[in-house]
Amino acid sequence: MVVIDPALEKAAKGNIYLREYIDELQKVTNILPKYYENLSVKDLAEIRKNAILDPNSANVIYKIGNGHIHIDALRSRYVSIEHKLNMEEKEKLRMIKDSILEKATHEESVETKEDLIRILEKLFDMSVEVVSGRNKKVKKTSGKVQVSQKEYEILKYYINRDIVGYGPIEPLILDPYIEDVHLIGTGKVRVSHKAFQYGLETNVRFDDEVSLNEFFVSISERMGRPVSASKPIVDGTLPDGSRINMIYSTDISARGSSCTIRKFSAEPISPIQLIKFGTFSPEFVAYIWLCLENKMNVILSGETASGKTTALNAILSFIDHRGKIYSVEDTPEVKPPQKGWQRCVTRESGPEEARVTMFDLLRAALRSRPDYIVIGEIRGEEGRVAFQCMQTGIPVMATFHASNATKFIQRMTGQPINIPMSFIDNVNVIIFQSAVNVNRRFLRRVTNVEEFMGYSKEDGGVLTRNVFKWDSATDKLYFRGNNNSYILEKRIAAEHGYSEPKDIYKDLRQREKIIQKMVDLDITGYHEVNKILSDYYEYGPNSLPFTV
Repeated sequence: MVVIDPALEKAAKGNIYLREYIDELQKVTNILPKYYENLSVKDLAEIRKNAILDPNSANVIYKIGNGHIHIDALRSRYVSIEHKLNMEEKEKLRMIKDSILEKATHEESVETKEDLIRILEKLFDMSVEVVSGRNKKVKKTSGKVQVSQKEYEILKYYINRDIVGYGPIEPLILDPYIEDVHLIGTGKVRVSHKAFQYGLETNVRFDDEVSLNEFFVSISERMGRPVSASKPIVDGTLPDGSRINMIYSTDISARGSSCTIRKFSAEPISPIQLIKFGTFSPEFVAYIWLCLENKMNVILSGETASGKTTALNAILSFIDHRGKIYSVEDTPEVKPPQKGWQRCVTRESGPEEARVTMFDLLRAALRSRPDYIVIGEIRGEEGRVAFQCMQTGIPVMATFHASNATKFIQRMTGQPINIPMSFIDNVNVIIFQSAVNVNRRFLRRVTNVEEFMGYSKEDGGVLTRNVFKWDSATDKLYFRGNNNSYILEKRIAAEHGYSEPKDIYKDLRQREKIIQKMVDLDITGYHEVNKILSDYYEYGPNSLPFTV
């Protein structure tokens, strides 16, 4: 006998798509998924932890918006639960779209998504006639398409999905637990999920190149960067903040038009949650807290998809909340919690004289008197301006693509950045982060932290000191800089006038206790953590809502 999760049964009663799906699922399996009405970050962490031990535990259905997602990790399947249209319903949908398009020419122009939804609902109701019983044939009377009550709900969903939303990939965009969406030509779309991280095959697909290319044109036009045969490669940002890279047509992409969508959480992950995930350690977080509190220049470096931006957003919490943050990006991803945040984004389209580059924005930063400059990613000549900012005393944080200190220096001193070797030591700390394989699970980990001590003319290079190193055997991040940190002793302690530089480690331990207490009390919410840190900067240790 198949046992159904009571919560799943309750949800299915109020959703015809879910009811249909569960009924079909019961015919082919005796293991039904666990249901989550609200899948929390804690639930996600638990699913990820247990997935390798018991694949059946990663058989879940959770709610997103008005829809549902089923993940069966054992079979590497990701299913967007939607009603499958039959031929009759597809024809009715086509007729309704034609009717709406015809009527839309008489409506006022819309400026907001809410206006579009309102007018679309009105036009939909003007285009259909609900009749009793199940209508076996496609009919159109008095200019209206006849539908049953069930068809009314189904077709209304598809109209909204295709016109207001992102068409077939709408559920993937709405799912906050997806990191990447990979669309490569016709066929099924694949996703990377926060709980599993390896690729999952979805039931979302494009069956022909015509519908695929129409989708690409529609999405690119919404971004204001239309893709075409003459401009086949487009980078942009979707309205929800996701980053998309498009390669259009078989001339360039052999398997057909393709794209990668990098999704970002509406709310950043807190540093405490990253400790829970194992990405950070309390000692590391305390160290970074001291560095950012004292305005060190910090770079987060690593390969693609190693979690650099997530880590950057998390540790921005340790910059004094009373300060001014000036962020510079080509794609909006940085989300500091400080109220004094000046967000600047490049403008790469339009006439040449109207374009604004990272280089332009960083030059403007020199005149804006920020307390910290945050650069989404250093790739080119803007790196030289970033180092000028460091030299003038404005602290900088940024992400960069390099897997170790040697490669970091090679890229910084080579084309197109061209930083002189003797200037590299303006960077104080580099955090290296990687996607690593632990017990067949791909996880994000801080693997090394290097301090730059200075340029040595005799050695012809930069002297570095490793202060944190990740051990793959134990999956732990070890502090090698205890009583041996150049930045803590020679920079921070010296600037504060400590008579005994090693007293700085008492400050480190005090902050580590605060971090550990938040971990122990399960204080992981982004806003909750930032409220504690904001009060700490404003009122000192007495403001803490717990004792350490």
